[in-house]
Amino acid sequence: MFSHGSHGRLTEHDLDRFTGDTLFDRLARAVCAAECLPRKELYEAWEMGRRVRRVFRGGRVVDLGGGHGLLAHVMLLLDETSPSAIVADTTLPPSHERLHQMLSALWPRLAGRVLFAGASIDEVAARETDVIVCCHGCGGLTDLALDLAIEARARIAVLPCCHDFARNDTGDLEGWMPADLAIDATRAARLRREGYRVWTKTIPAEVTPRNRLLMGAPTGHDPHALDEAPGQDDGTDG
Repeated sequence: MFSHGSHGRLTEHDLDRFTGDTLFDRLARAVCAAECLPRKELYEAWEMGRRVRRVFRGGRVVDLGGGHGLLAHVMLLLDETSPSAIVADTTLPPSHERLHQMLSALWPRLAGRVLFAGASIDEVAARETDVIVCCHGCGGLTDLALDLAIEARARIAVLPCCHDFARNDTGDLEGWMPADLAIDATRAARLRREGYRVWTKTIPAEVTPRNRLLMGAPTGHDPHALDEAPGQDDGTDG
């Protein structure tokens, strides 16, 4: 079986698994050629990016703990109205430039639009017009992403991971539900309390069992607001 949740690295030996002309197949072939990403990261970035772009358009993309920055690139490919993206991570993988070069060669419009910053979240200056994303923010990283978004009144999408039952707030709900679900429910309640409209989604469990996607936008903010002229690609065709 070709498990979508495998930690095995995609290589040129996997190219024949992605022979179509869809945006996803072309993206997957570029990732295979770069030979630096686990299969799981390809599917996580794609499934999360698609769902976020169905709700949030436009704005600079801020990819927190983004590693190779694949999610940031997916967000730009799915919506050309976003002018740029910043990938912030305290430890950027050495091969992040290789992946960016592979993707930019295939989509020249990506060149110069993705900035990589070796920085922690508290060093990131967010804007109200940003779309902040955090894919598998381990433990408190998800909460720091929420802090940043709330302070800037920016749109936010997080896929929480590695819940810290000793430190993450369960909202005293663990008597009714598993502790990890209680933590994420409390996060959603926090966004609502801060004046956010909330969307709760999931990505396929075959990609990851930690598949709860939480999105929020300040009440009164048009989540589909565009910075520039329309130009969204939902990834369903070439």
